[in-house]
Amino acid sequence: MQDDTPATSGQRPWQEILLNRRMVTCIFQGLASGMPLYVLIQLVPAWLRSEGIDLATIGLFNLVMLPYTWKFLWAPLLDRYQLPFLGRRRGWTLLSQVLLLGSIGMLGTVNPGTNLQAAMYLVFAVALFSATQDIVLDAYRRELLADDELGTGNSLFINAYRLSSLVPGSLALILSDFMPWSAVYWIVAGFMVVGIATTAMVAETGSRALAPTSLRDAVIEPFHEFFQRDGVRSALAVLGFMLLYKLGDNMATALSTPFYLDLGFSRTEIGTVAKFAGLGGSIAGAALGGLAMLRLSINRALWIFGMIQVVSILGFAALARVGQNIYLLFGVVGFEYIGVGLGTVALTAYMAKQTNIRFTATQFALLTSLTAVPRTLANASTGFIVEAVGYFQFFLICTVVAVPGLLLLFWVAPWNGKQKVDEAPQPSSPS
Repeated sequence: MQDDTPATSGQRPWQEILLNRRMVTCIFQGLASGMPLYVLIQLVPAWLRSEGIDLATIGLFNLVMLPYTWKFLWAPLLDRYQLPFLGRRRGWTLLSQVLLLGSIGMLGTVNPGTNLQAAMYLVFAVALFSATQDIVLDAYRRELLADDELGTGNSLFINAYRLSSLVPGSLALILSDFMPWSAVYWIVAGFMVVGIATTAMVAETGSRALAPTSLRDAVIEPFHEFFQRDGVRSALAVLGFMLLYKLGDNMATALSTPFYLDLGFSRTEIGTVAKFAGLGGSIAGAALGGLAMLRLSINRALWIFGMIQVVSILGFAALARVGQNIYLLFGVVGFEYIGVGLGTVALTAYMAKQTNIRFTATQFALLTSLTAVPRTLANASTGFIVEAVGYFQFFLICTVVAVPGLLLLFWVAPWNGKQKVDEAPQPSSPS
């Protein structure tokens, strides 16, 4: 397992790091990357519930988001092959964004009450194209940023990613009280133009020099290097940690919108109070996490932020017991998403430490795929659990489920562990 001490940072002034076009690119790419995911985890459940679909079926819809879990399988193809336009990274990015615009808009043409299968196919298409976009944008961002820009660039990307939830999680819900779903979905889909325009305007990175020379190298070498670096047992421990660290947290929020609806909150209340509390909390958490990690090692941040994540789940249990209370809703959702923001910052930094610059796209796709498992296979059972035991007991179960991920920290990120600084060559950063 890799140790944990801060790597030596660059000596450039903070203004030079923060105030450049690369940071603007990270912001707009974050907006494009986050919006499709929030369509799937916030807008689609509200749409299905408002159309009379039961909770168990809504939970099962998480299964069609399997592309987020398995995206490492086709990540090597995106590393190896280049489309005949815009370059290796930008070409794949543009294709996935155009397909996202079309598939999100088409969701509104389906009535899930009479054609649930068609809705399922379209949700799967959105997940597939979104996961593909994430693979390419993660690789592009790693190649775009200089070493001393990685922390700032990723922080801006994460916060823009969270900000994008305002479109499907707030604006769309409010519009749905006054407009048909067919119009709502095409309005949401139109926001993908932000990503398409960004892709058209930015420059291609010098990524071709790092490209694998054969499909075999693209497929085998990233996994060979990862498992041989510190041994198979160490690699499996890292993968297990990625799977479990946010499992309880993701389960707790999987059916959050149907939960609020079942408590009696209106869609407008959810689109304003709950969504803005969630957005503000996640942005505040990411910002606080970034500041705290100027003094905290990655290992200690994982411990502290992970404990906050666990405690925040109990707020949902309190809300389930109290019932419809707009002030408690704001407090519970805000605190929960502060924990989400904190945990995401620490986990993203940890994942970056686990990737080798030669295989960033495939290795990063592998690690992020595992963090997506709770949103798919695990979350598919949440509707059944809620219907069996009720919301209060469900959130207590989520709290217990969150504990094993913390226990794995004794092995993968001990409190007093030390981190080796990688010596792998880094790519130059375009201006």
